[in-house]
Amino acid sequence: MKKITALSLLALSAMVPAFAQPVTDPSLPKFPTPPPAVTAENSIIKPPYADAPEYKVDPSVPQGDVREFILYSEDSKIYPGIVRIENEISAKRDAYGNRMPAPDAQVSQPGRYERHVWVYIPKQVKPNAPFMVVQDGHGYINRMAPVLDNMIAAHRVPAMIIVAPDSGGSDAQGSQRGLEYDTLSDRYSNWVEQELLPAVSKNYGVTFTADPEGRATMGGSSGAICAWTMAWYHPERYHKVLSYSGTFVNQASPQDPKTPRGGWEYHATMIPKAAKKPIRVWMEVGEKDLHFDDPESTWHNWPLANNRMAAVLKKKGYDYKYVFAMDARHVDNGVVRQTLPSALEWLWRDYPKS
Repeated sequence: MKKITALSLLALSAMVPAFAQPVTDPSLPKFPTPPPAVTAENSIIKPPYADAPEYKVDPSVPQGDVREFILYSEDSKIYPGIVRIENEISAKRDAYGNRMPAPDAQVSQPGRYERHVWVYIPKQVKPNAPFMVVQDGHGYINRMAPVLDNMIAAHRVPAMIIVAPDSGGSDAQGSQRGLEYDTLSDRYSNWVEQELLPAVSKNYGVTFTADPEGRATMGGSSGAICAWTMAWYHPERYHKVLSYSGTFVNQASPQDPKTPRGGWEYHATMIPKAAKKPIRVWMEVGEKDLHFDDPESTWHNWPLANNRMAAVLKKKGYDYKYVFAMDARHVDNGVVRQTLPSALEWLWRDYPKS
C-alpha cells in the first residue's frame, strides 16, 4: 500500500480545481469502505468462488452461433478514432496514482482503429429479438455462450441476441475506449443505435426489438459505467443494466464542466437530483477493487463509488441488486463466473411482461 504523507495530501489538494471540492450527503457511505449493510437489495458474498453449473456445456440443448466481424474507424461518422499521446502530460499522475486531467489536445490525437464485434445468435431466435449489448465483447462472449444456451433452453431467460463489440482501443483518459465508455453523454448509445445494430442486422439478417424492456446492456469497469450511461441518457431504449466493478469515479476525458468529476457525479449529484428513471440494474464490486484504499477526495475509489451508487439507488426507489464480493479484485473472474447466471436471471425475470 502506498504511503500517503501530509505533504503529498497538500500537493494533491493544490492540484484539485475549486469546482470539484466534494459536497457529500452525510447519510451516504464513508471512507474507509466497509461492506454495505445486508438488505433485500444488498448482499455480501465470500470466497472461495466457484463456477456456476450453467457454464457446463450440455450437448443436448441447442447451441447458439457465435459470429465475428470488424468495423473500421473510417466508416464511422460518430467515432472517427483517437489514440492517446504518451508523453509527460498524458502520463502525469496525482499522489494516489490517478491520471491528472489535461486538455484533450495534449493527451490524444486522431488515430485509426479496427473494432472487432462478436454476436451470439441463439437457435431459438425470432424476429424483433430481445438483446444485450456487452462492452469489451471479446472478454465475455465465449464464457456467456454456454450459459445462455442452457438458460434459454430452460426458459430462464429469453432467446436473446448478444451484441458484444470491443472498444476502439487503449484505455483511460485520452484513449478511444475512454472516450466511448467514460464520457457522460448519449454519444455511445447513439453509435450503438445508428451504426452497430444496423451492421449486425445487415451481416446476419436478425432484427431487434424496439421495446426497452427487451433491451439490456452490460459491462465491467469502464464498460459498466458505459452500460449505465446508455440507459441513463436513453431510458426509452434500455431498461436493464448489468455492472461489474463499475467505474463510477472521476475518469472522464475530456472533462465536461457540467459533470466535473466524471462518473462520480452519478451518485453525488445526477441520480439524487433527477426523477427516477425506469432502469433496473444489477451491480457488483470487489472488496479490494481498484483504489480501494484511496480517500474520498480522489473521487477514484471503486468500492466507495459503488457503495454510494447502491445507496442513492435505494433512496430513489430503483429496482436494483448490489453484490459486494469479499476479497475480490477488479472485475474478478471468479466472481463473474459464479454470479453471471443468477444476475441474468434476475435482470430478465419478468420478460416478456404480459
